[in-house]
Amino acid sequence: MNENNRKVFTSAQKANVALAAVSRKKTIHQIAEEYRVHPTQVNRWKKELMINASSLFETKRGPKPAHESRASDVDHL
Repeated sequence: MNENNRKVFTSAQKANVALAAVSRKKTIHQIAEEYRVHPTQVNRWKKELMINASSLFETKRGPKPAHESRASDVDHL
C-alpha cells in the first residue's frame, strides 16, 4: 500500500466541514459521512474554527483620520 495515500483537503473544504459542525443541524457522524472525513477530524476542524474565529475581526477598518488628509493638503499648498 502506498504511504502517500492521504486525502488532501483545501482550506475551503475544511471551513465548510467546520461550519457544518458549528451549526449543529446534523450530528458529527452525519457530517463526517457526508464529507467523507473521520469524525475526529471534524471535531478538530470545529475546535480550530472556534479558536481562530476571533482573529477575523482583529483588523481595524474604517475611514482614515482627518488629520492625515489635512497634513497633505497643507504640504501641497
